[in-house]
Amino acid sequence: MTALTWRQRLGNRAEDAAVSYLEGQGAVILLRNYRCRCGELDIVARLDEGELAIVEVRTRSSQAYGGAAASVDAGKRQRLIRTASRLLQQRQDLARLRVRFDVIVVSDPFDDARIEWIKHAFSA
Repeated sequence: MTALTWRQRLGNRAEDAAVSYLEGQGAVILLRNYRCRCGELDIVARLDEGELAIVEVRTRSSQAYGGAAASVDAGKRQRLIRTASRLLQQRQDLARLRVRFDVIVVSDPFDDARIEWIKHAFSA
């Protein structure tokens, strides 16, 4: 087994912080790191409102180039939409829920993580 790179450890720590935050907000985490040939979904969570949140977790070591939220560009959004569509085809129990796409930005995941939850960040 290969050791994780610094970037992988950073991403894992950010996802862990995002999961803890979402759970603290009452979300039920259904899936983490769902993968198919279309792409990957970081977090899939059921919210109290009967919504299914597809959550992209972003972190950056600096705010250069627009910061973490700006890195969810059109190509990334299309991959997330295709991957979510595949998930909903496979999981009929989830397909009946309203779906929304959120972004969680985690700053300083190794220290005192700060979370910014961008609800309804984009739509399909």
